[in-house]
Amino acid sequence: MGHGQRQPSDRLTPDRIRLGNTAVWILFGLLPTAGGVLDRSPARKTWMLCLLTLIALCHTVTLLRPHTRLLNRRSYLCLLALALGGSAYLLDGGAAFYVVSLPQFWLYTRTPRDAVTLSGAAAALTVFGGTLGQGWSPQLLTGNTVFTLAAYAVGSGLGLWIHRFIGQSNERQERLTAELALTQEELALAHQRQGAAEERERMAREIHDTLAQGLASIVVLAEAARAGLTTDPGRSARQLASIEQTARENLTEARVLVGAVPASGVAPGSVATTLRRTLDRFAQDTGLTVTAELPDLDLDQRTRVALLRCTQESLANVRKHSGASTVGVVLSEVPGGVELEITDDGDGFVVADSRGFGLDGMRRRLAELDGDLTVTSSLGDGTRVLATLPAPAHG
Repeated sequence: MGHGQRQPSDRLTPDRIRLGNTAVWILFGLLPTAGGVLDRSPARKTWMLCLLTLIALCHTVTLLRPHTRLLNRRSYLCLLALALGGSAYLLDGGAAFYVVSLPQFWLYTRTPRDAVTLSGAAAALTVFGGTLGQGWSPQLLTGNTVFTLAAYAVGSGLGLWIHRFIGQSNERQERLTAELALTQEELALAHQRQGAAEERERMAREIHDTLAQGLASIVVLAEAARAGLTTDPGRSARQLASIEQTARENLTEARVLVGAVPASGVAPGSVATTLRRTLDRFAQDTGLTVTAELPDLDLDQRTRVALLRCTQESLANVRKHSGASTVGVVLSEVPGGVELEITDDGDGFVVADSRGFGLDGMRRRLAELDGDLTVTSSLGDGTRVLATLPAPAHG
């Protein structure tokens, strides 16, 4: 893990802050106070050491087990205030011990009101204990009393400011958290909408490339069969058989689209065999001359499906729009990939004016496989469709 990342155990938690304050309190509070009574009378020395031991034990219990029934944090702070007053009496002043103990009144209370109240009581007891131990004199106004009261005022002001700052930070964090949650919901909804739109586009492309083409072929074949019932019954019979075969294939494609068949609708096998079967059906249905160069290339299923769909769409365009008499199909392996070229000698068209769904669908399908589609055509010069795909994974 990088040095800039902090483990959860390195975070500055309230418990860690209390432990750090405890170390400071012992070093600069308990120990100096205990040392300050060593030159006093045996009675005062005994009382002070017992008092410091008691408050140290209470502090330890409160720190380690803050929710005990006998001594909760509020009770401990009350005892601490009394201990500060007692130590001030025994030492004839305890402002320093009060200053070091002051942070505990903010660390062990839940509300600023409790902190101000308890630390104020501790300040009053410290002043009272010191006054009682020394007796009243004007020097107290510039010594223990002033120092204690000043520490209380500064501590209360600083504590209230920190509490307010933390409150504002928490509110800001909660607001940012709420905004983040809302943004995440909006982002998830946007992803969902994008996914739905992409799925609708995919379904539209699949329907156009399969069902729509098949239904269009059925319509054309049915019209031709009806027209030839009296003049050429044999051809009409072949066309009816082709209609039946196309309808069966469309039924299979429909089952694929609704998820009844967990496959692409294209049987595994040689791409050459699949394309040749498609071209034979096209030649039989249309009577056009079809030439093909289809080497038996080893391609994966997604590539075979993409090449088949491009062939089907191109042949459908030839049937509907070109007025061609000859169609040529060439599949070839080139450095770094495979190419499928489909040409016809039809009327041609202006490629820039084409707004059909079929060409866009082919481009998107090939782009999903990092492929490309090039369409070359002009009026009266036929059309050339070139589909290029990168070298596929074998399978």
